[in-house]
Amino acid sequence: MPNALTTPLIIAVSSSALFDLRDSHYVYESDGVEAYAQYQRDNENTPLSPGSAFPFVKKVLSIQPENPIAEVILLSRNSSDTGLRIFNTINHYQLPISRAAFTSGENPYRYAHAFGAHLFLSTNADDVQSALQNHCAAATILPGNRESKDIEANSQLRIAFDGDAVLFDDESEKIYQASGLDAFNENEKNAAHSPLGGGPFKPFLAALHQLQKIYPADKCPFRTALVTARQAPAHERVIRTLREWEIRIDESLFLGGLTKTEFLSAFQADIFFDDQMTHCDPASKHIPTGHVPSN
Repeated sequence: MPNALTTPLIIAVSSSALFDLRDSHYVYESDGVEAYAQYQRDNENTPLSPGSAFPFVKKVLSIQPENPIAEVILLSRNSSDTGLRIFNTINHYQLPISRAAFTSGENPYRYAHAFGAHLFLSTNADDVQSALQNHCAAATILPGNRESKDIEANSQLRIAFDGDAVLFDDESEKIYQASGLDAFNENEKNAAHSPLGGGPFKPFLAALHQLQKIYPADKCPFRTALVTARQAPAHERVIRTLREWEIRIDESLFLGGLTKTEFLSAFQADIFFDDQMTHCDPASKHIPTGHVPSN
């Protein structure tokens, strides 16, 4: 029996992000815990439908099946008893997920750190906030109207990030919110040679970069993109910050406030992380999208 995590990237996901538990949650809300538990037992051999994070997780697990670069850990507020339906569904979809924590209603974020997770995805905003406060990159996966697509084995995984309050800290974002675009651009121009502080997703990007260094650029199994509302002259500080961090990002899109959804589709993103719901909501209709709450 393996006794250690041996893959270089660890992703934790909640059961409600991985699978559609809305019907089950309705039973819980309307009839209580015991009725919910009985409902899950009665349906434990009925597979759940894919949830919002399912396409991303399936893609993560499909790349390099002979030598996987990532492991997915299940973190669930279910008990192990009601969680049997979750594992049966995992087996139904043939997902290679073998490690899990079932917490019987308690916030499971604390096990993200214990498992060494680089990323935690959940539909529970409180759990996400707790994970972020404990220095784990985390996002609330939003519901969408996407149909799950067949994912070709060994196809490239594509991950897109917003900049301010996601990869970078929110210092500049606060200037924009308080004083407007002109003040923001003036600040970024004056601070062009001063690196931005790291945001909640800097460690996750750094972990991806360590993986990227293993592969030639044209053979890497995943690709990253910065998709930001910044434009010149605010671009220079970003470029110099990434240079200072010695972190590679494959594509950088400086959109100057344009809607991001079309660009995410052009990049063929498998997941997108942003702190602004005005960007997350439209993107979530097309790709798995994680909202990163800012302070």
